Amino acid sequence: MLVDSHCHLDFPDFEPERDAVVARANDAGIGHMVTICTRVKKFNQIKDVAEAYDSVTCSVGTHPHNAGEEPDVTVDDLVTLSEHPKVVAIGEAGLDYHYDNAPREAQAGGLKRHIKAARVTGLPLVIHARSADDDMAAILEEAYETDGAFPMVLHCFSSGLELAKRGIALGAYVSFSGILTFKTAEELRGIAAQVPEDRLLVETDAPYLAPVPFRGKRNEPAFVSHTARVLADVRNIQADQIADLTTRNFQRLFSKAKL
Repeated sequence: MLVDSHCHLDFPDFEPERDAVVARANDAGIGHMVTICTRVKKFNQIKDVAEAYDSVTCSVGTHPHNAGEEPDVTVDDLVTLSEHPKVVAIGEAGLDYHYDNAPREAQAGGLKRHIKAARVTGLPLVIHARSADDDMAAILEEAYETDGAFPMVLHCFSSGLELAKRGIALGAYVSFSGILTFKTAEELRGIAAQVPEDRLLVETDAPYLAPVPFRGKRNEPAFVSHTARVLADVRNIQADQIADLTTRNFQRLFSKAKL
């Protein structure tokens, strides 16, 4: 069994055939999917998707792109919403300096509130980091040094080796998406080879970033097996071994999810 630890099943891309998308994933051996929240104000929509399928859970949080839209979301708001039985994670939150769709101070403030919510709930924080390695590492390290460890995953990892190392030192897991399969991703595959095996996860980030051989098409959870096979090759192990260890890692980090 494989787990897609990060997808967006609530997005309009899946609206016409969501049942079929989930069925294809299950048929492909994807035993569980986490559909990730990007706006707290849309949590009910995400929750409804998770409630519709036994193999789907969800998160609650504000994506850094939307941080400027939800400056008033509090730690208590996140904690309260996370009490729903289908919520297994906080986020995604983080820093995105590539697009800068929200003011950087709003992104940082949102990230810090999500860190506090992850610490209070014990649920893993799903972290989005793009073109912001130094600031991301600094915020995570400051939070760790001030109040201690909290569970987290660096999702859809495409940053540099230094952020991976600094995150892992704080207890972070590292999740790889279809980017790992791209011809231009040699450096990323080198990083994936160095992540400790007990910190590895796989995901799709669907509907984005479809892996080879589907690159350029709409991604969906069933395709996570292609990323897993490349990760197995990078690690010089069998595909069933990468499935086993990433599923065990998921169960350890996302402990509220019942597989």
